Amino acid sequence: MPSSVQDLSHYERLGVPRGADTEMLRQAFRRLSKAVHPDTTRLPAKDAARQFRLLREAYEQLADPRLRRLYDAALEERNASAVAANAPSLPVPHAIGQRRPLSGGEWTSLLLLAGALLLCLLLGVGVAWNRGLALQVQPSWLVEEQTRLIDVNPGGFDGTASSARDSAEPALSAGS
Repeated sequence: MPSSVQDLSHYERLGVPRGADTEMLRQAFRRLSKAVHPDTTRLPAKDAARQFRLLREAYEQLADPRLRRLYDAALEERNASAVAANAPSLPVPHAIGQRRPLSGGEWTSLLLLAGALLLCLLLGVGVAWNRGLALQVQPSWLVEEQTRLIDVNPGGFDGTASSARDSAEPALSAGS
């Protein structure tokens, strides 16, 4: 049987509050029994018989005052033990974003990650050095721009020398 059907209290099964009187219990039982009785429902016979049997047991237990007191006491005890079982054993942070210290496994993972990064960096530099490649390479767009500036302005290497020379000449002529 599904646990949700088994976990229903008799009050939930009948759809009445815990303080319901006998008349309210009887009306709820009659209304629901018409809906789940094997002779009057479209449910499969096996399911209808099981639901009707559970409904009848709930009504019989709640209709008798002595059995109802025993059931209510057992229900209170079950609820109290369920609350105690659901209590968290670890401290729960009260603020969102509250930091906790890193565990040993997390520190080990970070150390391994940093080691892997360092190893990859050293491996890349070592392979480049072994092949005789330059460790610092200028991007192709910068090389093309510098080549174009040298062709246009043969006096300057990077385009700044000629502009500095042009800006210095007016200052000298103004001072003379």
